[in-house]
Amino acid sequence: MSNQTPEHAFSASEIAAVYRAIYERRDMRHFCGGSVPADMLQRLLSAAHHAPSVGFMQPWRFIRIKSLALRQDIHALVEQERVLTAKALGEREDAFMKLKVQGVLDAAELLVVALPAGREQHVFGRRTLPEMDLASSACAIQNLWLAARAEGLGMGWVSLFAPEQLAGLLHMPPGSKPIAVLCLGPVTAFYDQPMLQTEKWARRAPLHSMLFEDRWDQPLAPPPDTPVQAARDV
Repeated sequence: MSNQTPEHAFSASEIAAVYRAIYERRDMRHFCGGSVPADMLQRLLSAAHHAPSVGFMQPWRFIRIKSLALRQDIHALVEQERVLTAKALGEREDAFMKLKVQGVLDAAELLVVALPAGREQHVFGRRTLPEMDLASSACAIQNLWLAARAEGLGMGWVSLFAPEQLAGLLHMPPGSKPIAVLCLGPVTAFYDQPMLQTEKWARRAPLHSMLFEDRWDQPLAPPPDTPVQAARDV
């Protein structure tokens, strides 16, 4: 870390806490029931609502699922898509089917994140990139995720569902679209590393393979006096 501290930096302990939340956040699939206190849930949703958004459009909507019957219906949709996804994976079908999505039933809270109707009226920042409504909502989800980790709660993002069917279950208006089912609540432990890495499904790519300078085919050189291996490990 540089010895030059910017004027508006947090304290060293506050900076460390931010990075800890980032590096210890996990996409959780195992929950242990329990509950999320109402004031804590409100803090998490407020953190989500303070995310940046293109043109300050604030395109996120959160639906809290309280009905057990509705949870079960959502879980059925997820299971339906899980089977279809497995078949689409071909030779990896059996390995994929071992990855359960029980958090929809087991987590203390279930939230659906959706994009509202009428998003086309927000032109600022979206004229050539209309998908920035989705990108902005992803920022809100990440805010919630990091805040949840800091509060000691696990969260998992489920995207295995047919949007039209889930929208129908939730009586959403035409033009709106669900983008995430979030499982949130206490967990027995956080994974030491991403679960899909533990399951040997994929590994985190090295950072240096994704950094470029000026043009796509020009890798970004590591900072001066930085050993190449150390730069790759950061």
